[in-house]
Amino acid sequence: MAEHDYGSRIIWTGNRGQGTRTYRGYDRTWDIVTPGKPVVHCSNDPLLGGDPTRHNPEDLLISALASCHMLWFLHLAHVAGIEVRGYQDDPLAVGETLANGASRFLRATLRPTITLAPGSDAALADTLHPKVHDVCFIARSVNFPVSCAATYQEG
Repeated sequence: MAEHDYGSRIIWTGNRGQGTRTYRGYDRTWDIVTPGKPVVHCSNDPLLGGDPTRHNPEDLLISALASCHMLWFLHLAHVAGIEVRGYQDDPLAVGETLANGASRFLRATLRPTITLAPGSDAALADTLHPKVHDVCFIARSVNFPVSCAATYQEG
């Protein structure tokens, strides 16, 4: 077993001059700053008054989950001798918010459209998705069910 460190810097950018003195007196915005990488400007969920043009934690989590799945799927496809020529995912996560404001994801469905080389075995490719969940860092880290509803095309 090997441990790995992953770091990031979160910088709150929402102080309008009076900090958190009043509830509506500050913005729920921040930057993700990782050395050597572009800054990601974030806000809270638009349902909570956040800026819809910025990423929110929920966007980032479902994107990380789908990205990790894609990378492992591509690897397993290569190992299985399946040539993937395109991969696009439109994942959908469903969340809930309780009366006290506590929220969580209930489930997520990955919905990749995968382009395979002509003559590829789509049924074999489809058997790889459950194997991804045995090894994907993000999928193994979340506490909600993740399913995959892939579609395949030749190209």
